[in-house]
Formats: sequence, C-alpha cells, structure tokens
Amino acid sequence: MKFKLVTTMITALILLMNVSSARCDVVLKIASLSPEGSMWMTKMREGAREVARETENRVRFKFYPGGVMGDDKSVLRKIRIRQLHGGAIPSGSLSQYYPDCQIYNIPMKFKSFEEIDYVRERMDRVIVEGFEKNGFVTFGLAEGGFAYLMSDNAVLNIDVLRKQKVWIPENDKMSYETVKAFGVTPIPLSIAEVRTGLQTGLINAVAISPIGALVLQWHTQISYLTDVPLIYIYAILAIDRNAFNKISSGDQLITRKVMNRVFKDIDKQNRNDNIKAINGLKSQGIQFVKLDNHELNKWQKLASTVSSNLIKSGALSQDMIDMLEKYLTEYRLKHQTVNE
Repeated sequence: MKFKLVTTMITALILLMNVSSARCDVVLKIASLSPEGSMWMTKMREGAREVARETENRVRFKFYPGGVMGDDKSVLRKIRIRQLHGGAIPSGSLSQYYPDCQIYNIPMKFKSFEEIDYVRERMDRVIVEGFEKNGFVTFGLAEGGFAYLMSDNAVLNIDVLRKQKVWIPENDKMSYETVKAFGVTPIPLSIAEVRTGLQTGLINAVAISPIGALVLQWHTQISYLTDVPLIYIYAILAIDRNAFNKISSGDQLITRKVMNRVFKDIDKQNRNDNIKAINGLKSQGIQFVKLDNHELNKWQKLASTVSSNLIKSGALSQDMIDMLEKYLTEYRLKHQTVNE
C-alpha cells in the first residue's frame, strides 16, 4: 500500500514537472534606440506578436524603444546584470565580445552593393555563429547601409578633413583605427549624445548612413555630405544566450524561425530606405560634394592601411580578413570575366 502511494506521488510529481517544463513562460526585455513608429520597431513588434501567438504566449517580447534604456553601453551593462535580455544595436557595440563582427566595417573595402551581397551570402553565417559562441543569440544581420561623412562644411580633401571635429562611437576600435589612419583626432561620444554635440559645436562631422541621419534627426545639424561610401554598417538584435536558453527547445525553434524572417525583411527594407533617404537628404538642402580622382586615390591609400593596424591591435583576426579577401577576389574575378 505504501509502495503504491509513493509510486503514485512520484508519477504525479513527474507529470507536474513536465507540465511546468512545457509551459516555461519567458518575457524577453529588449531595448532599442529606434523610435516608436520606425520601421525597425514596427517589424520587431509584428514578429513579437507572431511569436507570442505561435507559442501560445509562452514567449513574449517587451520592447523599450527610443533610447529610454540609455545608449548601447548602458544597454549592455543592463544585459549583464539581467535588467534587460537584449538590444537592437549596431555591430560595433558588441566588438568587445566578438571583435571579428566588425569585418564588414573596414573602410572603403567594398565597391558596390553587389560585392556586399556576394560576401554576406558566404560570411553572415560565420558572424552569426561567432556571436552565439560569445554569448549572444541573433537572428541575422540587418543592413545599415554605407556610412558617409556628413559635416557642417564641405570636406573636399584630407587637409580639410583633419581640421574637423569628428565623432566616433565610444569604445569602437574600428572607428578609432579608421580616423587615426586618416590623421584625424576623434571625439568619442555615445550615439545618444551626438545630436546635442552637433547642436553645441562639440562635434561638426559624423559618419552615418542616410537613413540613420534622418531617423536620428542628425541631418538637421549638417549641411554637406562627402559622396564617398566610407564603411558598410549593420545592426542586429542580440539576446543574451543564457536568457534565450530558458525557452523550451520547441519554442526556441519557433522564435528563431519568425525573427530570422523578420530580420531578412528589415535587411531588405533598409536598403530601399537608404536609397530613398539619399533623395530625402538632397530635398532637405544637404549638398553632396565629390572628391576628384587624385584626392579619392589618397583616401583609398590611407584606408588600405587600416586592416593591418586592426590585426596588430587585435581588433580583427587574420583568418577573418583572409576570408573576406578570398570572397572579394572571387567576386571581382567573376565580374571581370563577365564584363570581358
């Protein structure tokens, strides 16, 4: 009798544990600098609703848009102390955890979007796996586009550039090595401080994508855009791996499937929006200035020194740069053959 009672109790306990395990409700708290109503927030909220619906509310997202949780540095600190679980942030902000995530940010490395697409098709997977190994679950990369130098006066040559008060993001090794190669003394600020810095004259030049300049309203403080694509930038939704692992395996698959699709959509939409944003900047009176061929060659020569400096400083690995060079060479040889 006692044996039967004990067996019944154990069976009931196991069933209860299985029910609890199957339920395992998780609310992922996510911060973003993107304002409410922006394309990023709209898409992420749509994805979050679909995840909640497909998991029967076992997995939900709670968003904190518009920088209410602070800049990227603050967001990462809050992730470490578990006040947040993740953030939608530029890749460079995570370089302290995974330096090779900056491989696409080497200045003046890409000549066209076609080159970028060829390389990303082969290297995005490596970057996503690298983030995961270093503690962050992501759902693919979302293009930020080419960043251009925008300033309050026309920058037509290196000498003029070196006289500017140029902003770089805090703790961004790639940006630091880039401006150092150009002989510029940078002014590091968080993204949240940039607009005020432009208004007060603390800085007068920034490198940002056209859509970024419009969304963050930085375009209201600049008058010129130097029409040279400087770096290719992207952003991700990074979620602490330990927090994500609290989700059941089945619900993890659902969350990944939905949010991977969402970020593919964001990736495509960002490219279209950046093309439109270029026209938007022109319509706002921003003047586009071009470098002559002699000056452009000087910029390219200086930019070419950055890769070796990044390897020496530990900001990028030789293996990652070799991989990038391999795929760029492949693409250019194929493209050259087609043209011939």
